[in-house]
Amino acid sequence: MQNVDYIVIVLYIVGIVGAGTVFANKMKNSKEMFAAGGQSPWWVSGLSAFMTMFSAGTFVVWGGIAYKYGAVAIAINLCYGVSALLVGWLLAGVWRNAGVNSASEFLQLRFGNSIVQFYTWFKGSLTLFSSGGAVYALSKIVSALMPLPAGHILADPATGYLSVPLTSIAICLIVIIIAFVGGLWAVLMTDVLQFVILTVSVVFVVPLILIEVGGWGSFVSVAPDGFLKPVAADFSGWFLLGWMTVNFFVFAGDWSFVQRWVCVPTAKDAKKSAYLIAVLYLVSPVFWMLPPLLYRAINPDADTEQAYILACKLVLPAGMMGLMVAAMASATASQATTRLNVFAGAFTEAYHRLINKGASEIQLVLAGRVITVILGLVTMAGALLIPRYGYTKFIVDINTLLYVPLFLPTVWGLFSKKIGLTACWVTTAAGFVTAYVVKFALARGGFLTEVEMLQPIVGWIAENSRIADMLGGIVMPFLILIVWELAGKRENAGWQRALTAQRAFHEQPAARIDTLPGRMVAISLVVIAVVMLGLAIVGVGQAGVLVAFSLVLFAISAVLFVILKRTDRSVNG
Repeated sequence: MQNVDYIVIVLYIVGIVGAGTVFANKMKNSKEMFAAGGQSPWWVSGLSAFMTMFSAGTFVVWGGIAYKYGAVAIAINLCYGVSALLVGWLLAGVWRNAGVNSASEFLQLRFGNSIVQFYTWFKGSLTLFSSGGAVYALSKIVSALMPLPAGHILADPATGYLSVPLTSIAICLIVIIIAFVGGLWAVLMTDVLQFVILTVSVVFVVPLILIEVGGWGSFVSVAPDGFLKPVAADFSGWFLLGWMTVNFFVFAGDWSFVQRWVCVPTAKDAKKSAYLIAVLYLVSPVFWMLPPLLYRAINPDADTEQAYILACKLVLPAGMMGLMVAAMASATASQATTRLNVFAGAFTEAYHRLINKGASEIQLVLAGRVITVILGLVTMAGALLIPRYGYTKFIVDINTLLYVPLFLPTVWGLFSKKIGLTACWVTTAAGFVTAYVVKFALARGGFLTEVEMLQPIVGWIAENSRIADMLGGIVMPFLILIVWELAGKRENAGWQRALTAQRAFHEQPAARIDTLPGRMVAISLVVIAVVMLGLAIVGVGQAGVLVAFSLVLFAISAVLFVILKRTDRSVNG
């Protein structure tokens, strides 16, 4: 990258942090800090949830799969769209009408304190630790683009590039600052901004790299056999079906996404947020995955994990490349800030309930900010330690093995009168044990692989490891809850507590919708457009691309300003 790219990166990050501080005055109570007061516009919530799925993993893991295997990466990401569509139809509105501000509050009502504490500590620590892995992956990309002089204080002596651990620490500090100062409002606003910048940047990359390849026909003529098929290697049709199932429960029960369904004014808004995610994931993967897929025809020997950023580096002009890297960094920070805010809220609720029941709202906001810093350090630890395990392996194992046992009882509890705390504990524990047996005891030389009568199962798992991992985490929890539902005869007491909260809930009037996040996004887009236009004028190279990029950002900001003005007129008189 050139010097102007570094300047753009620094300015973008400073701007994001500065924009987050605008929301500091809105943090007057814990509901504002962790649920945006229930007043987030549906499209802000939807775009934020969409970006929550994004991190460096999108570019490193799925970009690497696109480069190595081809169109199967697009198919895998389309699965998210189907999952979100089903959640919008079946569950998003139910969550909003539950009358709670978070998933942890619902679990407290429905199942009691012990399972909330387990989920808070186990899932919170695991999620924040894994977010550190995304930070590491991003740091690896960014560092590979920044060679430094020999002996430089920030350089890795072994590579001569920017130190990955130091970059990880810096990104984690930015994450902590955004979540500490602005709460969920800041997270929502920065998510939307990242979505616009990354989407527009990638849309520009696609035609530019197509030109480099020589057109679609030239690419097809040199693409490997099967490169454009929707399945490849271990990523079979059964894997895609399992991936849709797993991510249905992620969207339905993961605390980060539940937060998005409950922070909007109405159940209809929650549904619209989920449908927006679905539409975006049913359309955008085609554009997102094309750069590394096309880059295979240009450089078939590249590092798969760096294929995405190398494709962008090949065609983007100076300044715009820096903006792309900054937006990728910010997207990863967005995922981390979202999770940090969610679990800081959960720990703050626990503090209020168990330690200081008489705490004022000012004390709760202060406690929330202190907890945010502490949990941010857990993310930093993940960024420094996960590389020893392997980032891709760590993320895939968590998704396939643990998510359904964790989230299925929560979703089931939204509809079932019969299951209670015992069912929740048994389902989660049995799911974990089954997943462990399939993943480790029956595979890779585990202690059951030598048992004669289990050889057919061992052999099948060895040949279908990805499908086996998913089945291990999905089938057992479902079977347990089905049996519990059929055998249960009495209504659980937690069902009545949940119904009481649901009856007490009243949808907020539209007149209270806050348009500040939208205005902040529009202003930020104008500033970025002006900077890119300035770079085109001073002649850093490829002025035509920079001017076109600027005009697109100006157009998006103009449309956004018009929509916000009409919204103010309609809901605020």
